[in-house]
Amino acid sequence: MQNREMEATWKYHNATKHSWHSVHHSAHYLDWHNQPLPFKIYPHLDGEKLPTDLRSSGVPALLAIGGPAHQGASIPIRPSEIPPAPLYERGARRDDSGIPSRRDLAGLLYYAAGITKKGMNPGGQMYFRAAACTGALYHIELYLVCGDLPDLAAGVYHFGAQDFALRRLRAGDYRGVLAEASGGEPSMAEAPAVIVTTSVYWRNSWKYQARAYRHAYWDSGTILANLMATGSAYRLPVKVVASFVDEPVNRLLDLDDQREVALQLVTVGKSRLRPLSQRGDGGIFPGFAPLGLETVPYSRREVDYPAIREIHAASSLPSPEEARSLWDEPPPLQCPEPQGHLFPLAPASDAEAPSDTIEEVILRRGSSRRFRRAPIAYEQLSTMLDRATRGIPADFLRKSPLTEETPLSPPLVSGDTEGSREGSLNQLYLIVNAVDGLPPGSYVFHRDRAALEQLETGDFREQAGYLGLEQGLPADSSVDVFFLTDLTSVLERYGNRGYRMAQMEASIMGGRLYLGAYAHRLGATGLTFFDDEVTEFFSPHAQGKSVMFLVALGVPQRRRRDPRRIL
Repeated sequence: MQNREMEATWKYHNATKHSWHSVHHSAHYLDWHNQPLPFKIYPHLDGEKLPTDLRSSGVPALLAIGGPAHQGASIPIRPSEIPPAPLYERGARRDDSGIPSRRDLAGLLYYAAGITKKGMNPGGQMYFRAAACTGALYHIELYLVCGDLPDLAAGVYHFGAQDFALRRLRAGDYRGVLAEASGGEPSMAEAPAVIVTTSVYWRNSWKYQARAYRHAYWDSGTILANLMATGSAYRLPVKVVASFVDEPVNRLLDLDDQREVALQLVTVGKSRLRPLSQRGDGGIFPGFAPLGLETVPYSRREVDYPAIREIHAASSLPSPEEARSLWDEPPPLQCPEPQGHLFPLAPASDAEAPSDTIEEVILRRGSSRRFRRAPIAYEQLSTMLDRATRGIPADFLRKSPLTEETPLSPPLVSGDTEGSREGSLNQLYLIVNAVDGLPPGSYVFHRDRAALEQLETGDFREQAGYLGLEQGLPADSSVDVFFLTDLTSVLERYGNRGYRMAQMEASIMGGRLYLGAYAHRLGATGLTFFDDEVTEFFSPHAQGKSVMFLVALGVPQRRRRDPRRIL
C-alpha cells in the first residue's frame, strides 16, 4: 500500500519548494570540474547505426501537435543539419501497416532526443537536443523494446544519441514483460515497439539537487511532446503508459535503480498480429540475469540525494492489478464558474496556421535566453493554447464514455473524439504582459469553454519576474503560462503515482507550447518558480493548488551568433 501513503508526496513536494529564503541562502554551487557526462555510454557494445537519410513527413507542426495527421512527403533531412525551408511536396503517404520501420524509429528517436546543435559552456562542449531540458543537462535516456520488425531484430536496445545508434542489451522479444507490467494495457498488448524513458538522477541533481525528481517528469514530458507530434506526422499510433510495475521494467533494462529508473512506457504502432496477451509469450515477470555491462562513469564522484529515491519508491507500483486500477477516470478539475470577463479563443484554422513542418520546427527550436518587450497576436496565443491542450493519449487521462445524460459545455474541446472526452490534471493560469487584443492582467484558461477568464487587470511584469525566480525572462515575455493542479484530488485518485502524472502532463502541454511558439517563429522557455507565491498570486481562484510547470512565450531578442556554435 506504499503508493497510497500520500504523506510521502507531500513531504517531498514541500521540501523541494523554492522560496526566497531557500534560493538566497543555498550553499549549493556548480562544480564544473565534476559536471556529469550528458550521455550513457557502453564502451564495449557495438552500435547499430540508425538511418540518417530521414525524410520529412511534410506535415505542419501545428497539425501534428494537435492530433493524427494525414499527409506526408519525401524530402531528405539529415540529422544535425538545419535545412532551408523548402516547399515540401504534399500528398506522399507512408506505409499504413502500423508497424514502424527502422527509418521510422530513427526519426522518432532523433526528433525526440537527437543532437540538433552544438555549442560551448564553462564545462566544455555542449550538445543541444531536440527537446528542451532543465539546465541543458539531458538526463533522460531512451530505450527500445521491440518484436521482430522487417529491418530490426527483436530485442531490448539503448539509444545512443552521441553516435545515433542502437545497442542491443538483450536479444529476443520481451514486449510481454511490459504488457504484463502495465496490467495488460490494450495499446501495449498490440504495440510492435515500445520506447521506454528513464532518468539518470545525478545528471540533473548535479545542478538542481533533490528538485531533480520533478525535472525527471518535466524533461521527459517535453520529449514526449516531440515524440507524439512526430508519431502523429508519421501516422503511427503513440500512447503514453504511466501505470506499470516498476521493478521488472528496471530489471529488464538492467538499470541500477538507485541511480536510474524507468519513467514512462510509450507504445509505437499497432500490430495486426494477435495481442501479446493471447500469444503465450512467457510467464509473469520471468527472471533476468543481470547483464553486468560496463558504462562510462558520468563524473569523478556523485552526490546522493535520498529524497529522490524515497519519493520514487513511494510512487512505485507493486502489481499489475494496481497498475490497471489507475487507468482512466481522472478527477474533475476544481474550477469555479467564471466570474470575470471571458475571452473566447480565436485560433487559426489548420489551413490558415503557419505551415512549417514538425521536423523544421523541432530543428529550429531552442530555449529563448532573452525576450523583447513586444506583443504577440491573440490569434497566435489562441492557436498555441488550442493545440497544446488537445487530448493527450495516455492511460490515465481518458474519461468515461459519454452518454445522453453527460452534460457538455459547448464548444466541444478541440481534439476530443466522438463518444469520449479526455480529462486533464492541470489548470492553466496566465500572466499576460503583451498580447494584441487581450488586456494585460492575470487569467485562467477554461478548457471546456475554450476561453480565457480575466481574474485581474493590470501590468504584472514585475510580479511575473519575481514569481519566475526573480529572472528577467518572465518579466520580458509576452505571456507566462503556469500549470497548477489540485494535488489533493490527484493523490486521492492515483496515490503517489499521481504526482508523476501531474508533473508529466503539465510538461507535455508545456512542450507543445514550445513547438507552437517556434511554429509561429516566436520564442519559448521553461522556467522554475517560487511555488507558494505563484499559488498566492492567482488566489483565491487557485487556492489549494500546486504549481507543476511554467513556460514563458514571447518575441525573442536575437543574439549575434556565437562562432563556437555549430549548427
